[in-house]
Amino acid sequence: MTALPFPLSPEPDAQSLEAGRKLFAGEVTFLKGVVAMSGLPPADRLEVCFAGRSNVGKSSLINALTGRKALARTSNTPGRTQEINYFCLGEDRYLVDVPGYGFAEAPVAVVQKWQALLKAYLTGRPTLRRAFVLIDARHGIKAVDHEIMSLLDTAAVTFQVVLTKADKIKTAEQDKTLAQVRKELARHPAAFPELLLTSSAKGDGIETLRATVAGLV
Repeated sequence: MTALPFPLSPEPDAQSLEAGRKLFAGEVTFLKGVVAMSGLPPADRLEVCFAGRSNVGKSSLINALTGRKALARTSNTPGRTQEINYFCLGEDRYLVDVPGYGFAEAPVAVVQKWQALLKAYLTGRPTLRRAFVLIDARHGIKAVDHEIMSLLDTAAVTFQVVLTKADKIKTAEQDKTLAQVRKELARHPAAFPELLLTSSAKGDGIETLRATVAGLV
């Protein structure tokens, strides 16, 4: 049987799960919100970022990962995150929440400003170890996602797709989305060859994502 391209990440072993649990059970604190590249903290530690279309569930996922209900602000209004938010994850990592891209209920000039900041960050941060690109499991990859993925291709920044809101679709619809995502990712050389399927509401995939982050060196 031919293996599927971009399979779902396998269940981590016990050691990896424990490393992920310990990392996210430790101190996670908000450091600063950045509105210009000049405001970025020193590039002195590994960092991972979470990017996705507006209202894809990014803040909810970060809160689920860290086990803190309000670490990242959540909102039903697309485009609320208008800056790069830095969190200290333990003593040697940054967790970064970047502005949502795509549709946003904000003035055009404001949207353009933070989209430019997002692009500058994704292509110019030397300590960015991996970008996690969030995709709504109900909708799959859209044209605007390809724009960000192509930026990451150009910058040679590995990105891994994290499907969110998996609890909101049936198995047949999930399989259809996975097939679409696999097909679209074949266009992107920087795409990590495993997918993560998550539900912030149900906790599905959260331990695997924690272990993935903890395993990056």
